[in-house]
Amino acid sequence: MPTIAHFDLPVDDPERAKKFYGELFDWKIEKVEGPFEYYFIETTDLEGQPGLGGGMGLRGSPEQRITNFIGVTSVDEYCDRVKELGGMVLQSKMPVPGWGYLAVCMDTEKNTFGLWEVNENAE
Repeated sequence: MPTIAHFDLPVDDPERAKKFYGELFDWKIEKVEGPFEYYFIETTDLEGQPGLGGGMGLRGSPEQRITNFIGVTSVDEYCDRVKELGGMVLQSKMPVPGWGYLAVCMDTEKNTFGLWEVNENAE
């Protein structure tokens, strides 16, 4: 069953956000090597066990908010289902090279969410 696989946190000042979330929740936030500024976030549950992972990058627009990405077997198939059920695809399928594919959608209640398909061959 698809579930939340990743959350994405848009920020204006990565160092300020890293300090805030690191001190508030003890999240481990590390910069990823690559062509753009992005950070991986490691969380733990209340017992100290690994929790949901996330990422942090520069905000793309003033309206951009935290997005939960749901892990699915096929971004293409789920984008079709979103549209069939009355939702909208806001960001069509795009590759995250070496990691997978994502899309951003809106449900019938105007909530945004992402779809995530793991595929190490994504280009």
